[in-house]
Amino acid sequence: MHIDDSFNEYDEEQDDEIKSRPITAALILIGGMILLVLGLGVSVSLGAADIKLLTVWEAIFHYNPDLTQHQIIQELRIPRVLAAALVGAFLAMSGAIMQGMTRNPLASPSIMGVSQGAAFAIAIAFAFFPGMTSLGFMFSSFIGAAIAVGIVFGIGSLSPGGLTPVKLALAGTAVGAFLSSISSAIAIHFDVAQDMTFWFAGGVAGARWTSVELLIPVAIIGITGGLALARSITILSLGDDVAVGLGQKTAVIKTFGTIVVLLLTGAAVSVAGTIGFVGLVIPHITRALVGVDYRWIIPCSAVLGGLLLVVSDIAARMINPPFETPVGAITACIGVPFFLYLARREGREL
Repeated sequence: MHIDDSFNEYDEEQDDEIKSRPITAALILIGGMILLVLGLGVSVSLGAADIKLLTVWEAIFHYNPDLTQHQIIQELRIPRVLAAALVGAFLAMSGAIMQGMTRNPLASPSIMGVSQGAAFAIAIAFAFFPGMTSLGFMFSSFIGAAIAVGIVFGIGSLSPGGLTPVKLALAGTAVGAFLSSISSAIAIHFDVAQDMTFWFAGGVAGARWTSVELLIPVAIIGITGGLALARSITILSLGDDVAVGLGQKTAVIKTFGTIVVLLLTGAAVSVAGTIGFVGLVIPHITRALVGVDYRWIIPCSAVLGGLLLVVSDIAARMINPPFETPVGAITACIGVPFFLYLARREGREL
């Protein structure tokens, strides 16, 4: 049976409460993009030296290399805000794909240990390959993320009763904590703790144009792959039995979905470190607004995730100026209560 036909066949049988809401999704995409553009402008204008929005406009469209403010905008602030938007979109998309594939509402790159695995690989790269390029760090983070995923799913599958959402989250949390501890030990032993501080705290303060240039091809590949898998993930989110009955090749979908998650998360961690909970909170909010159709959930999550991280980066600069609060701390303040609520709810359902 063709995927489109199978999806439409099931869609006719859905309850009204879980049908997709395309009008709401379209409004979120349009409104989110407008807010994101405004957020980018505000973020560029704020910092140790506040800059007027008119100056930001002039620096973008009438750049004068002789003006210090134009140099600050072009070389420091624009790549920073673009990196924040892309990293937020990557993490939110990864969380949405993971939750859809595993049918686990607690799944996200940070809770499943994926981000910590990527940071672990970066710690090894700093210790043993100090001259590694940015591309090398990104490739290392892909490998570390893949190792973490393999360990988490291996532990979860060996537990009695199989992979329940809470067990998978517990395994991910434990593996993530273990890998973070090993990363800290490596950083201290090999005297690279100062270099690793940025990755542990999480943030986009160090992002430059080279970082954005590395993120753009990943964005093209990852977002295209995520959207291409969206319909299949929607069917997969209904359960493996339903998906198989509708002609889905579940193993193939999960394999390609996992590759997309590793690609997006690895790139995000290599640029911004371990920023948690974006991939947990945003997909839940998006699903509540647009329904269960991942053709809408994935792009809406990307827009809202980018917006959340841009706003969090603005907050990180405003809480204690002229010093910066780690962006990971801002997202944790939002995500930890949300995670505890979900864990409590899922625990009652077991």
